[in-house]
Amino acid sequence: MNEELKDSIMGALELVIDPELGVDIVNLGLVYDLELQEDGVLIVTMTLTAMGCPLAGVIVDQVKAAVSDIPEVKQSEVNIVWTPAWTRDRMSRYAKIALGVR
Repeated sequence: MNEELKDSIMGALELVIDPELGVDIVNLGLVYDLELQEDGVLIVTMTLTAMGCPLAGVIVDQVKAAVSDIPEVKQSEVNIVWTPAWTRDRMSRYAKIALGVR
């Protein structure tokens, strides 16, 4: 996947807001990897801020909806992983300012 397409996908994912924190999943550092297979299936590997998040299904649906407008993506799968564990260190400067984290 070229950088331009990766940037487009990450830009689309910035529209997915973590309902509990009110910041998008990209700036929170929840998106670990993107893989676009030859058949147009995008695999988004990501985590959540807390195991057992009751809104996991909502976030997965929003991720799939966000990338559906990208022509190269024919289908998407969201792979939720717990390793490596998410920490505040993964957040962007923007997310840290928005949440008041130092």
